[in-house]
Amino acid sequence: MSEPRDDRMRRVEETLLGSPPHYTKGEVTDAAGVPLERAEELWQAMGFAHVGPDDAVFTEADIAALRALVSLVSAEVIPTDLESAVARSLAQTMSRLAEWQTGIFKSLLGEQFTDLEATSEVAAAILPVMERLQNYVWRRHLAATVSRELDQRDPGDERVQVIGFADLVGYTRLIRDFTELELARLIDGFESLASGVVAENRGRVIKTVGDEVLFVTEGAAEAAEIALALNEEIAKTDLLPPLRIGLARGPVLARFGDVYGSTVNIASRLTSVARPASVLVDREFAGALRERPGYRLISVGPTKVQSFRGLRAWALRRA
Repeated sequence: MSEPRDDRMRRVEETLLGSPPHYTKGEVTDAAGVPLERAEELWQAMGFAHVGPDDAVFTEADIAALRALVSLVSAEVIPTDLESAVARSLAQTMSRLAEWQTGIFKSLLGEQFTDLEATSEVAAAILPVMERLQNYVWRRHLAATVSRELDQRDPGDERVQVIGFADLVGYTRLIRDFTELELARLIDGFESLASGVVAENRGRVIKTVGDEVLFVTEGAAEAAEIALALNEEIAKTDLLPPLRIGLARGPVLARFGDVYGSTVNIASRLTSVARPASVLVDREFAGALRERPGYRLISVGPTKVQSFRGLRAWALRRA
């Protein structure tokens, strides 16, 4: 007689969580020494679904995680008023990673993905490897970020940087006309090309959102090279549509892995009015790049964009 489906689902869950869930939320908060209201605020910030008081869905790992977060707050590593923001930022990153990894499971198993026995076996084999890989990548990025911050003369959260947006032209039409497989290949190709060009020129990809990539650099020359190289690489393939690119230089607020401020908004607005396969830059960027050989700036005059009156723009080309 085969094992009931509910029992097999529980075994898959145990494999993924690392141990069988058997604690209620009250038992978790009592063991961690955290008020229930505070714990629920953190779980909500992490995007976890609400559970009833008698639902035994928590493990020892939940207790350890609450204790760890509270200890970081108590040691003033994390300010009390940023506790939920830290939890939310971490959860958003991990949620996207989990979606991608589930996609790997599905592509690896194919029709067997619904076979709970096969899914459990694959998860048990792959999870330890993924954990080691994630830890390696995290430590490498942490070392690079700390080194970058130590090199900055101004250690504050806000400093002068260059923000760049690159946007695929005609993406809305592509969504309508492409199959899911074709669209997935296009997005994968775009993200692969963009991340490679940005990294080669000492920039950092902040995030990709469908048809758009947001990147940041410390200098104008690096950003100019990224923008021009992106258009040049796109032109070599018929798999990707052309890009619109906008660059702006100015104060940027970095917070939880994202960037904010008027400089970000200006770069986004310039992208929206740029022509296909072109790069538009703002006044501050043009001034920083003007003495650099190898580049040509062509004034396009005042540019009408939402929320920025009298914004001047220059088209960036190679000399």
